[in-house]
Amino acid sequence: MNWLEAIILGIVQGLTEFLPVSSSGHLEIGKVVLGTDVELSLTFTVMVHGATVLSTIVVFRKDIYRLIAGLVRFEWNESTRYIGKLVVSMIPVVILGLLFEEEIERFFTGNLVFVGGMLWITALLLILSRYVHSREQPVSFLRAFVIGISQALAVLPGISRSGATISTGLMLGGKREEVTRFSFLMVLLPIIGANAKDLLDHSVAEASSVPVGPLVVGFLAAFFSGLFACRWMIRIVSRGRLVYFAIYCVLIGLVAILSG
Repeated sequence: MNWLEAIILGIVQGLTEFLPVSSSGHLEIGKVVLGTDVELSLTFTVMVHGATVLSTIVVFRKDIYRLIAGLVRFEWNESTRYIGKLVVSMIPVVILGLLFEEEIERFFTGNLVFVGGMLWITALLLILSRYVHSREQPVSFLRAFVIGISQALAVLPGISRSGATISTGLMLGGKREEVTRFSFLMVLLPIIGANAKDLLDHSVAEASSVPVGPLVVGFLAAFFSGLFACRWMIRIVSRGRLVYFAIYCVLIGLVAILSG
């Protein structure tokens, strides 16, 4: 992987992590198009996901600070309830990751036909959410768990995590701004945990064999493009314009299927 490939894939990750078009699906397409080495790209993927976590923290820093401040009071308050809902939403993806890790990894082999099909499912979810009128329902513990199931399904390349979780939240009658905020905050710990596990699973020798330059520029590209995409996505959801991304997913999914 050279620097140009790292920048391109970093920008792709940063934009598609927050926009409802599947970051994993686009990275798989990008790896095939650029001919990126699979083993190296696994390490790179961890780095760029870490960059998008950092961009999420920057955008929602005030919310995160309030949650932490409420948590350290060691009492059952609004902050601890919200954190509890975030934890509940993580249960499905944690179970899936722990029990079916090897099976999940088999989907990340550059199968563009599969990726294209999953992009069409993302498009369907986005279209369905357009025709649901918001009932201004708060994110309850039950709704958090259902949204968490959507997040677990989004481990498949081509199914957008933000698209699946936000669409599910909207179809459950949630408020647009609250659903978007919950969707972005709920992914922080799972990604941090996955990154930590990956680092523990790889030896120091393996880590040192990865060129530092492409990792650094890829991280920076993903971070800054992620900042832009996260803020843009908040405005998009509030205006109810997810259908445009559904059209994009249908088109790019068709291209992937025809190229597979």
